[in-house]
Amino acid sequence: MQTIAISKFKATCLAVLEQVRKTHKPVLVTRFGKPVAQILPPPPPKPAASWLGSLAGEVKIVGDIISPASDESDWEALKD
Repeated sequence: MQTIAISKFKATCLAVLEQVRKTHKPVLVTRFGKPVAQILPPPPPKPAASWLGSLAGEVKIVGDIISPASDESDWEALKD
């Protein structure tokens, strides 16, 4: 792990953060030789969850879900 003094970190903060982002290697910031902070790379992004199956276990099906909700005689498209 790379170590950097706090005064140098203050002067090159953006460059150090960019280095951590690119290399994925942490940097330890010290003050008078003692650790003050640790700069860590961000975790990898989680893949987007698929919407398929997203309600699994959340919905309870009650009754018949295959037959029409109303009587077929009420449908105008089926009338002559």
